[in-house]
Amino acid sequence: MELFVTILIFLALIGISNVINHLFPSIPVPLIQIALGSAITLVSPHFNFYLEPELFFVLFIAPLLYNDGKHTPRGELWRLRTPIFLLAVGLVFATVFVVGYCIHWMIPSMPLPVAFGLAAILSPTDAVAVGALAGRIRLPKSLLHLLEGEGLMNDASGLVAFKFAIAAAVTGIFSLANATMSFLVIFIGGLLAGAVTAVVITGIRSLLRRSGLENETLHTLIHILTPFTLFLIAEELGLSGILAAVAGGVVHAIERDHSHKIKSRPDESADHTWSIIAYLLNGLVFIVLGVQLPDVFSVVFESADFNNFVVIGYAVAIYILLILLRFVWVFAYSRMKNPNQTKVSLKLLTMTSLSGVRGAVTLAGAMTIPLTIASGDPFPERSLTIFLAACVIVLSLLSASIFLPLLARNKTEDGEEDMAKQEHEGQLRMMRSAILAVRHATTEENEGEAALVITQYHRWIRHAQFDKRKCRKTGLRIKAIEIERDVICQLLDSGVISERHASLSLWNLSEIEQIESGRVQPWLIVLRRLIKSIVGYISGKKFLISASDWEELRNIKLRTCDAVIETFESIGSASPESEAADVIHHYRFIREQLSAPYQASRGNKQTKRDLQWIAIQAERNEVQLLYERNQISREVANALRRNIRARETAILE
Repeated sequence: MELFVTILIFLALIGISNVINHLFPSIPVPLIQIALGSAITLVSPHFNFYLEPELFFVLFIAPLLYNDGKHTPRGELWRLRTPIFLLAVGLVFATVFVVGYCIHWMIPSMPLPVAFGLAAILSPTDAVAVGALAGRIRLPKSLLHLLEGEGLMNDASGLVAFKFAIAAAVTGIFSLANATMSFLVIFIGGLLAGAVTAVVITGIRSLLRRSGLENETLHTLIHILTPFTLFLIAEELGLSGILAAVAGGVVHAIERDHSHKIKSRPDESADHTWSIIAYLLNGLVFIVLGVQLPDVFSVVFESADFNNFVVIGYAVAIYILLILLRFVWVFAYSRMKNPNQTKVSLKLLTMTSLSGVRGAVTLAGAMTIPLTIASGDPFPERSLTIFLAACVIVLSLLSASIFLPLLARNKTEDGEEDMAKQEHEGQLRMMRSAILAVRHATTEENEGEAALVITQYHRWIRHAQFDKRKCRKTGLRIKAIEIERDVICQLLDSGVISERHASLSLWNLSEIEQIESGRVQPWLIVLRRLIKSIVGYISGKKFLISASDWEELRNIKLRTCDAVIETFESIGSASPESEAADVIHHYRFIREQLSAPYQASRGNKQTKRDLQWIAIQAERNEVQLLYERNQISREVANALRRNIRARETAILE
């Protein structure tokens, strides 16, 4: 029961961290989750949670790297194969020897094999942390793909080097030739084992489908079990389970692309399930990391054997050394690749160096250090080693969160054009996702309503265009609402419409104005209407609108639409690149919908409304997916959500 409550607390903290990040977007989610995890142990000193490092790797790292392997562009991985190999393997071993010797020189009480082990476990960068930061920072695509490829590969090389260094510290025996051969076998064998196992699993899935077993729940279950199977089989063979998971993810992506070419209706169930799993695991990794940190720090801070200021100085010096070595390594590669290039981008080199964020893999590996050596004596400087690893993790996350946004900031015209292009492509993708969702929800009973919604989205796609004046457009929409309000008041004063119909129309305009100005979310309007209907039903005062009322309200809306269109066409004619075009299109669309010959019953109207909400939710899911995959920045995601809110407004109107 205690474990179940702990898991519930962790899941709740994941949700809270994202709410905090929404309120304070400048603070990365990983840092918030680490802080919340640490806060649990500080608020509740009796809270105790220990996760075995081996279980941590199979439970968290394997599925996350498998998922990353599925979504990392294979063409980019192959194009960047040389720099990825040099960072994931070459830089790891350079870090082991250079930083290891420096640590031993700086801390003589730490034996050289232990210093090598600390340097080895500090060498892998965390692909999860880099991905979480990149969504907010918006790194250049080439750099992001490089970091993704490095993060997929260097976990294995760093952990293998760490394993040999710790074995040397425990036994006192080390052979460079044997270690090199073992590394090659573990590295290459892990990739081959993962690829072969993944091919077998995809073959089994294809065989099940050909035999008529199309149960999507079963196939989703196979997807979920795949990374754990890959990892455990490779580890049982003495190979790298991490690389097996990565290779399996790549093979699965190839199989998925092939199946999509021959199937008219792609299988999205497993992808949606994996997006939820990845979301939870990403959060749990940093929550668990935060829970472990107070205990790690307290062991050193409360011990009389260590000077707190000195050991913190050690951690800062080691982190600076890691950054400098990474900077020199990348600089040397860039000069060798382009020897005739006279100027190397210092900004890009610095960003590449700071992007080497350390994460949970580093701490989990450090926690596997044994308590004793072969002679039975305590493992030398075990507590200090784990403490230094934890400090470097925190320093790397903090420095990347503070300095990378400053370096990545781009206010040039090219940057604005890139954002506009991302927004345009994002609009097309999310509207196409909406169409696909409606098609999947189409049945014989709702075929007519689904066709109307799909036609509606095709029209929006045709009118999708770059819009660099979002604030200006919002102001024009508010002005259009004012025009509508004036028309309604004029109709009321002249006696053309009744006070009841004027009140209903003005009330609707007030709600639309709140949404357009950003004061209220559309779902709150829907909730408010629902509550009012329920209260009215309970009190016996049903807020019913008769067919004649609907007809009168439709006529009022047609008149206000005509007035707005006429006004804004005169505004637009004065400008070759009309800022009023979107507003005119919006009101023309409403007018066409109100004038359409299709007359639906009340039930059909509700069916159409339900399909529209399905489409809206599909748009939101697509935007979130693009953001989580770092294909759009936070600013672009917010702009796309504003577009979704505009479509919600049209539905409410």
